[in-house]
Amino acid sequence: MQPKNNKKTIRAWAFFDWANSAYNLVITSTIFPAYYVAITADPKNGDVVTFFGHRFINTALSNYALAVAYLIMVLLLPILSSIADYRGNKRIFMKFFTWLGALACCALFIFTKGNLEFGIICFALAAIGYSGGFVFYNSYLPEIATLDMQDNVSAKGFTYGYIGSVILQVICLAFVLSPKTFHLTSSGAAQLSFLLVGLWWIGFAQIPFSVLPKGSPNAEPRHNNIIKGGFIELGHVWNKIKVMPLLKRFLPAFFFYSMGVQTIMLVAAGFGAKVLHMETSGLIEIILIIQLVAIGGATLMSRLSGIYGNIRVLAGVVVIWIGACIAAYFTTTVTQFYGLAVVVGLIMGGIQSLSRSTYSKYLPQDIPDTASFFSFYDVTEKLAIVGGMASFAFIEEFTGSMRNSALALCVFFLIGLFLLLSLLMAEKKFRKSPEFSGV
Repeated sequence: MQPKNNKKTIRAWAFFDWANSAYNLVITSTIFPAYYVAITADPKNGDVVTFFGHRFINTALSNYALAVAYLIMVLLLPILSSIADYRGNKRIFMKFFTWLGALACCALFIFTKGNLEFGIICFALAAIGYSGGFVFYNSYLPEIATLDMQDNVSAKGFTYGYIGSVILQVICLAFVLSPKTFHLTSSGAAQLSFLLVGLWWIGFAQIPFSVLPKGSPNAEPRHNNIIKGGFIELGHVWNKIKVMPLLKRFLPAFFFYSMGVQTIMLVAAGFGAKVLHMETSGLIEIILIIQLVAIGGATLMSRLSGIYGNIRVLAGVVVIWIGACIAAYFTTTVTQFYGLAVVVGLIMGGIQSLSRSTYSKYLPQDIPDTASFFSFYDVTEKLAIVGGMASFAFIEEFTGSMRNSALALCVFFLIGLFLLLSLLMAEKKFRKSPEFSGV
């Protein structure tokens, strides 16, 4: 096992976030949503599209596609991560999902309104690749960093991700804003951006792949086939989680506030394009603001957690998220949306980074089966995305307004806040315990 807090290893680990965050920014947050809304818009028919013979509102269809993609990962990841720990080969799974997601992005280069089904399927496969790679990436955190360094290392990963994605976004912005300069059409500029995301993703992923260890096999011998062994290992990890009182309380809180956080991140650009009728260039500027502010947000929350503790800071951030949802409901101008973007950026980076390091701190340190433990974290997050996206899409279709969907997210944040406060009370009872990690 490599020594912890090795600068080269941590830097290589963070470059995985640099590589795949371009997908999260360009495909889910800016250019793809704007391109998709533009090619499927049909105000006369209520923006309805046909997908394999079924009719959907265009933005609801893309949200449902993401929900299905993450639901598939909810079913697969516990098994795959358990197998990865059992066999000690989590880096192989990390590579597989990276290639899947990157190639799906490249395939979006030929996505047009005439092959809607193909585009939506590639869109979903890219989400599967992104989320699949992340569970194994996250599982390296307790393996490469000591307990006292995990907040900082987690924040560094997100910071690398924000910086890398912004660099590629600026490159894509040049194509989108001035396509004629590069002898492209407006649609061609967007499609070229999808191709660049795939190439960027797989290209920079080679850095962590060349440095990170392949994974340590679980030391306990097994005499079962690989699938059965994975299920058995998963059961063992679940039994361990059930007797960890703080971790067991944190997961439900994380689930509910993540329903709001992840949904907002995925629908923000669609909201701006459809509700506020923003141009693609304006949407890109909004998301760039969010990404740049998020860099400072991740660092700020890491420092505040050292002063006030992780759970107090998370609870405070969730309160701000509730205010952001209410503000989104009443937002009517682009200027207001820009202001909201600054707030969202500040709390987005912080809550993601701090959630990951908090979970890592609650885990027993120096355990070999980190992928299995982190599968529960990632499955919780993916289930939250499924619930959040499906709820958002259903409310939009039922009420005909994305504003109502945004306001409804407050319910999830309120439940998450209540559970965090309950966890904070439980923490006080464990402060004198030798197992208390002081998060």
